[in-house]
Amino acid sequence: MKRPSVSVPQEPAVPPTPPVPLATLLAREDLDLRELVAAGDTVVHGAHASEMADPVPYLLGGELLLTAGAHGPGAADPAAYWDGYAARITAAGGAALGFGVAPVHPGVPPELVAACAARGLPLIEVGPGTAFAAVARAVWQLMARERLAELRRIAEAQQSLTAAAGRPDAVPAVLHRLAARLGGRAVLYGPDGAEAAGTAEVPDPALAELARRVARSPSATATAVTGDEHLAAYALGGGRDGLVLGVATPGRRSGDHTIASVAAVLLTLLTGRPGSRPGEPRTTALVRLLLGASPAEVAHLLGDGGTGGTGGRADGAGDRTDGAGDSTDGAGDRTDGAGDRTDGGAAALWYVVHARPTGPAAPDPVTAAALGAALGSPLVDPAGDVVRVLLPAAREPAPQPGWTLGVSAPAEPAGWPAADAEAARALARARATRVPLLRHTGRPALSALVPAGEAAAYARALLAPVAAVPALPETLRTWLSLHGGWDRTAVALGVHRNTVRQRIARCAALLGADLDDPDVRMELWFALRQR
Repeated sequence: MKRPSVSVPQEPAVPPTPPVPLATLLAREDLDLRELVAAGDTVVHGAHASEMADPVPYLLGGELLLTAGAHGPGAADPAAYWDGYAARITAAGGAALGFGVAPVHPGVPPELVAACAARGLPLIEVGPGTAFAAVARAVWQLMARERLAELRRIAEAQQSLTAAAGRPDAVPAVLHRLAARLGGRAVLYGPDGAEAAGTAEVPDPALAELARRVARSPSATATAVTGDEHLAAYALGGGRDGLVLGVATPGRRSGDHTIASVAAVLLTLLTGRPGSRPGEPRTTALVRLLLGASPAEVAHLLGDGGTGGTGGRADGAGDRTDGAGDSTDGAGDRTDGAGDRTDGGAAALWYVVHARPTGPAAPDPVTAAALGAALGSPLVDPAGDVVRVLLPAAREPAPQPGWTLGVSAPAEPAGWPAADAEAARALARARATRVPLLRHTGRPALSALVPAGEAAAYARALLAPVAAVPALPETLRTWLSLHGGWDRTAVALGVHRNTVRQRIARCAALLGADLDDPDVRMELWFALRQR
């Protein structure tokens, strides 16, 4: 015996177009529309005219259906006829009904008004001088305007979120900016389902449960509705790291999904894949080795493998700084896709960048990774309150929002330790002069005219009276580099201006020199550059 087929009622499909509030259409004075059954917050996704008694097969759902009632009730009971007509439109997902008067009916049949009111179907009277084509054209014009506004909203949100991703507190900044853009809450959940960061003042069990469901399933996204809130969850990086972005908003506006997806992509880039993420211990160890650290100084970053076999490789990398540099340089060139080599195979040039957040917060590994991604290099070392980045010279460093940068002169691998010192000095000057980025100039120096051994001996003899107290030559160097600026030197060193004055006065006394004399300053600067 053949089983009877069972049809499951499906929710009518709504066209993927930005909706138009029906109230906006009613406000058009040129259309002569009158509201008979309240529209409320109804939105329409299009307009369609039909004189069929059963227009359901030709509706997608969400339309403003326009009719002059030519199909009419005929000899049938008007109340029953119009009630069935309204019922069919409602079941098909029609958003509203527009009834044109004069051609067939002198007015809107009262039975139709009663049927629409009973079923909550908004009813509009279309005046005798208004063509249905004019109403449809107005709907499409409003939809085009809504689409343009939606695209502008998405573009502005993307720019805002991208700017937030460049801040020192990148992950919290993106979450707060997303929540502000959507008018709701945004939470980042960790692999264990616990809240890692977010804007929710109190835990949200429903959102957390949705995030856990996404983390356990192959689906990258999921949505739910609880009360008046719309919940959405997005697995970062396809769910490989177990991180999930949860978003709770009052309702669902057109474009919200796209904006949240942009934030999910940015958060994926900021959190990265464990093991290859800039700022991971092994990447940090590599950068420090390349910039001149000894293997013993970075062994603790290699974990349990820091001794034995891995330690041997670290020693080898340390012993072959130039070779490791050349290899890394080549990798960097391959990453750029250019493989740039100069002078018949000479190593390409690199910048060393020192960066410090403009705010009080110290950078964490995720923030350092975001900076490296913005500059275009995975070689990042988040050391204390300064982040160091090794950057191919093919990538010109640019100012980054929320950061102060000092950039070395381009250097070959053998010169990276010296470039590291150049970047540190450039950063100090940038902070003192309050500029977002300052470069070390690579012009030929006077010191090149004096043999290195003689210059070093001269520096040791001249600075011997102040060498016993490390703070004195460092303060003197900074003060001279800033042309004797007390306040700027204090900012660069992170001390009070009175401390700077006391140290400079002590330097003058110990050296027995007039520090206002330009010749004395020149000699001291030359000596300090040899240290």
